[in-house]
Amino acid sequence: MVETILVTGGAGFIGANLVRALIAQNRKVAVCDRLDHPEKQDNIDTGALAALLSPEELPDYLARHGDELAAICHLGAISSTTEQNWQRLQRDNVDATLTLWEWCADRNVPLIYASSAATYGDGSAGFDDEFTLAALDRLQPLNLYGKSKHETDREIRRRLDAGVKAPPHWAALKFFNVYGPYEAHKGEMRSIMCKLYEQIAATGKARLFRSERLDYEDGGQLRDFIWVGDCVDIMLWLMHSPKVSGLFNVGTGKPRSFVDVARATFAAVGREPEIEFIDMPLSLRGKYQYYTRAEMQRLRAAGYQQSFTALEDGIGRYVRDHLSRQDRQ
Repeated sequence: MVETILVTGGAGFIGANLVRALIAQNRKVAVCDRLDHPEKQDNIDTGALAALLSPEELPDYLARHGDELAAICHLGAISSTTEQNWQRLQRDNVDATLTLWEWCADRNVPLIYASSAATYGDGSAGFDDEFTLAALDRLQPLNLYGKSKHETDREIRRRLDAGVKAPPHWAALKFFNVYGPYEAHKGEMRSIMCKLYEQIAATGKARLFRSERLDYEDGGQLRDFIWVGDCVDIMLWLMHSPKVSGLFNVGTGKPRSFVDVARATFAAVGREPEIEFIDMPLSLRGKYQYYTRAEMQRLRAAGYQQSFTALEDGIGRYVRDHLSRQDRQ
């Protein structure tokens, strides 16, 4: 019976939230991931899964159980924006996605895969999710991670333009700055909300980068922050919208400053804001996004009408229901 949803990266940040939501809906879920970090082991209830497999086991699983799959959500990837090994990124981010794309096309299985807002680079070419080669070719990612996601999108667009068979229903999602529970294993790639909470809990202060640009105040850099639960809602909606295929931004369309984030985090812990500004590390200079804002018209036009969680509400929920509870355990 076709009923299992396979989630690659299902023990990771966005993946774990999606897996929990699917299980709450009584869906059968198989997870492909490496439980190579204590926090990742805690992210999912392995006993509630139909299957748990490593990436190396994925080809055999597909050969044995492909007929049971209702959809694949491909969220597994090297997600570090500081990764410098292009061969690893090519293999794990580009080639792995294209292999699943081909498999889903051949077997008529719907596919959702993660792209990234890192493909937009410094934002000088805008944040429009127009899915044409001409539009994609205008983008210049600032790091190799963004390049890997960009190259994947470009190759899939080329195949679509050439008339190569595609999955029957598919979506590529350009996630913006996602925050929320089950991200502790990400280390330096954790959201600013998580890092600021830890700073405030330890020192009573929050540290933000000084601005190197005259048009932005210190801490005034703007990002489109989105609550992970909203990302999950979009993916669940797409699974139930078989007539909707395409590349879509996943953000709120409302950029907020890092100072806004810090103040909301202080409010969530019941403290008055005390913010220090520090110099930006040399490794980030010239590679730092000062502004991101997802253009959300295409997802809205496709039929998604849910409202997005306000920054203050999302941070309050994150601190109250997750971060502060972890400190008390």
